[in-house]
Amino acid sequence: MKVNNFNEDQASDVPQPNELGKPMTQITKVSAKAGSAKWLVAALLLLGALPLVFGAFRVTELVGGAEIMPADARFSASPLPVVLHILCAAVFAILGPFQFTSGFRRRRPGWHRAAGKLLIICGLLVGLSALWMTLFYTRKDGTGELLYALRLLFGSAMVVSIILGFNTIRRGDVIRHRAWMMRGYAIGLGAGTQVLTLMAGELIIGPPSELSGDLLMGAGWVINLVVAEGAIRKRPAPHKQQTGSQRRGNVK
Repeated sequence: MKVNNFNEDQASDVPQPNELGKPMTQITKVSAKAGSAKWLVAALLLLGALPLVFGAFRVTELVGGAEIMPADARFSASPLPVVLHILCAAVFAILGPFQFTSGFRRRRPGWHRAAGKLLIICGLLVGLSALWMTLFYTRKDGTGELLYALRLLFGSAMVVSIILGFNTIRRGDVIRHRAWMMRGYAIGLGAGTQVLTLMAGELIIGPPSELSGDLLMGAGWVINLVVAEGAIRKRPAPHKQQTGSQRRGNVK
């Protein structure tokens, strides 16, 4: 029989093992992390769903369904870019959140790789179609030069981020791959945040002017990128593996 060398008061401060021998504090941390991941996925799905509802209404109208939203002559004259943009954005918004949860990646690495390839294609089409519509559709009434420039800037940044994310994973650089894909996803999810910034702006200052409307739209992209950069920098730095000679040198 084993004899404990500490009393009950001391034992209360020591992580207690469960039936499998794992400390309870470790299990609690894992459970909390899993719960946080579920909330993250749910929040991102909800944020992405906001613009997708309007997008679904627009696609329904363009394919001959009921006119739920006011007709837009720009889209009716050239529907392919906007339909492609909405469909690819739907895939991007729905699959994207699951790519950022470490537990899901570990449990389903095959799914992560397959979904990642699809997301790269859809993300590029979202960014490129957004640039095409900005350049070739007539500008919507109530939007100014600032929003035009911001759309070109962030649309290009999204495409570049996804390309860099693809190139870094081909070189086996997982850390930079995740960082660039998070940036690209954050920009792509800007439409969801813009719904919130426009609503908040209208509640605070009333119906926006051309300039304030452009600024509120730009704030959606900026907020998402700030949050993404914070998440990227919060990740712990990977431990560098020592070479054989370094390990031998550490032995005195």
